[in-house]
Amino acid sequence: MTRYPLWQIDAFADHPFTGNPAAVMPLDAWLDDAVLQAIAAENNLAETAFTVPCDGDDADYELRWFTPTVEVALCGHATLASGHILLGERDRVRFRTRKSGVLTIDRAGDGYALTLPAKAPSPKPLLEIAAAMGGEPIETLWHEGGYSVLVYPNEAAVRALTPDFRALKPLGDFLYIATAQGQTADVVSRAFAPGAGIDEDPVTGSAHAAIAPVWAERLGRTRFTAYQASARGGHLGVELTGDRVILTGKCVTVIEGTMWLSD
Repeated sequence: MTRYPLWQIDAFADHPFTGNPAAVMPLDAWLDDAVLQAIAAENNLAETAFTVPCDGDDADYELRWFTPTVEVALCGHATLASGHILLGERDRVRFRTRKSGVLTIDRAGDGYALTLPAKAPSPKPLLEIAAAMGGEPIETLWHEGGYSVLVYPNEAAVRALTPDFRALKPLGDFLYIATAQGQTADVVSRAFAPGAGIDEDPVTGSAHAAIAPVWAERLGRTRFTAYQASARGGHLGVELTGDRVILTGKCVTVIEGTMWLSD
């Protein structure tokens, strides 16, 4: 048996049991993909992040993310959690990813700043998705990376949604984002990914990479506060700068342990 360190972090949280939980498992070398997927299924969290030290000059670590059922192309909260564990005495850590380029985590006061690629969606009719999401969206948008954004008239409408996950799941491994101008924060949202095995994601960094361009245009400014109105809830600072989105937030370590795997 070989032992591997494992942490569970509540990301975009300032106290335990809020924000979005992610497992972080630093490795010396990649395990077989089937083993990585089995570990993520065992953890049964929205995401498990795996890292391996990088031998190039552009990044410090390679980073991959798995839900309990699939590997994903981008995950914000598990990247933030990985930075929380791996920053050490540094002020910045860089992660090379397979489909989202190099992502960075910087110290920002008593929290962190996560830089992601912006995923600016374009207007598109999403009749089937809107019907399954419920409510009456005032605008629907789509990004080819698999992000659907439905803008609702107010925060109450977003909070009241009860999506039909059985209707959404067969449509594909997409992220369905409901958002509105808020009272809790400048912008509120909820995010759903039943095709990836996550009915509702508590706090979703990649969702804010998609809604940041939308709200920067609607609000007339590139910096605003955001709240993801899930049962756990989470606060984020959001800034759109060119083709990048900077998200700020805190992390809390809730579990530190060891996973044993057969050789």
